[in-house]
Amino acid sequence: MAKIAAALTKPLAQNSTDGGTSRLSTRMLARGSGWTVHDVICTAGPQDPSYEEQHAHTSIAIVTAGSFQYRSGSRSAKQYELMTPGSLLLGNAGQTFECGHEHGNGDHCLSFQYTQEHFEQLAADAGAAVSKRRFPVLRVPPLRALSPVIARACAGTAEPVNAPWDELSIQLAGQAIQLASGVTPNRRGTQPGSEARVARSVRAIEHRPEAALTIENMALEAGLSPYHFLRTFQLLTGVTPHQYILRVRLRGAAGRLLNPSSDRSVSILDIALDCGFGDLSNFNHAFRAEFGLSPRRYRKLHT
Repeated sequence: MAKIAAALTKPLAQNSTDGGTSRLSTRMLARGSGWTVHDVICTAGPQDPSYEEQHAHTSIAIVTAGSFQYRSGSRSAKQYELMTPGSLLLGNAGQTFECGHEHGNGDHCLSFQYTQEHFEQLAADAGAAVSKRRFPVLRVPPLRALSPVIARACAGTAEPVNAPWDELSIQLAGQAIQLASGVTPNRRGTQPGSEARVARSVRAIEHRPEAALTIENMALEAGLSPYHFLRTFQLLTGVTPHQYILRVRLRGAAGRLLNPSSDRSVSILDIALDCGFGDLSNFNHAFRAEFGLSPRRYRKLHT
């Protein structure tokens, strides 16, 4: 994920050089029967207004870097979520939405688009009833079940031609359908300004996931008590700070294990230490719990 996040740095720097003109760049990575996948980089920031848009197809976007606010619904019943790395943005065909960047500049997503017919078939195959073949929520938080498919999708951007996008498009749709039905929409019981503070914490974790981060020092940086920081962070991101940091580190490690050429010669111990784990035993245990197999087996299986 660190290399994916780095891909956002250059466009943001160019945006600053150009006087703050925001850009949305889209690169198609692959397409198949009923689906496409795009690499999407947005450089919008707090100075840029948000505009109402519409999903032309069913959309599942993996947020890989940055954070932003995703809103949808009527003015009287608008839902909105804070989108953070590792979460899934969900959109139904024909659904209107807005994306805002009130708390920071830029984001990077891998967007999977499905025709309605293809998505409904995938939903049926995944066991969803007819009434459940539309997403009931706007977001799936960064849950353990998503880590393997997200790590593989992010690794695929290094060599898009060789990535198994057809498999990933099916796996992602199936998991999104099943997980979305169990996610509770965010009801926004937070103090004014808390979202901005949590967004800053999320971006700090993203930029330095290997750092020694504790509830106490993150809460102090956010200007909240540890109790309110923990409660607000979990409410806005869907997971606790510990779970969030652990998954950022594990996805980063998985990405390095999956990477061709440059990281194959690096030992698993060095990858573990670089990603913020204090010892190999702790890393092996956490990795197996997240991905279902050891780092060594994972590297051998996918490279």
